[in-house]
Amino acid sequence: MRILYVEDEKFLAEAVIHMLKKEKISVDWASDGEEGLKLALKPNYDAIVLDIMLPNLSGLDILRSLREHGIKTPVIMLSALNEVEDKIRGLDFGADDYLAKPFKTAELIARLRALLRRPALVEAEILNFEDLELNLTNRTLNNIELTDKEASIIEMLIKTPNSTVAKEQILAHVWGADSVYEENYVEVYMSYLRKKLRAAKSKVKIKTVRNLGYKLCLEN
Repeated sequence: MRILYVEDEKFLAEAVIHMLKKEKISVDWASDGEEGLKLALKPNYDAIVLDIMLPNLSGLDILRSLREHGIKTPVIMLSALNEVEDKIRGLDFGADDYLAKPFKTAELIARLRALLRRPALVEAEILNFEDLELNLTNRTLNNIELTDKEASIIEMLIKTPNSTVAKEQILAHVWGADSVYEENYVEVYMSYLRKKLRAAKSKVKIKTVRNLGYKLCLEN
């Protein structure tokens, strides 16, 4: 396990780091907010232990910046204030846990290990075009279930709306360039997808572009 520890109290930091290293936990230490943010933005850590009260940049500002940059590294916030409002703000900004100072290093270690045992949250990958919402994680189109191949085909079309996608591209992407397939495979699956668009009452249609391929567009 490798963590980033952002704490401006030198003697406290040294004592905590000593105990963490005894538990075979690798630690990088930053003593102010600006340095802490610079290090935290790097994808080097399994977790971050972040004090709220820091020179130059507060722990809450660091946390908010991390989440705005899409960095999901688990964060344990530390604060000597031990106030409900302080804890709520940290959790609202995206903290994963909170520990009030003074704390026992053994508790911090236990919380770090518990945090890293949690299964990572899987965020749904969503694509949108007009009134369509394709959930690639659940393979649904406007909450209508799709097969793997249907999802792969509509994904290609949604990613290139109003542009023609060649039949050969679809065959290679969905069935594989080296697979044995029939020319009518694509037509069959386009028929399936058109039925699902109608079931979704979508204003979007799959248009056949003769001798070229297919494109996703609004009905005229």
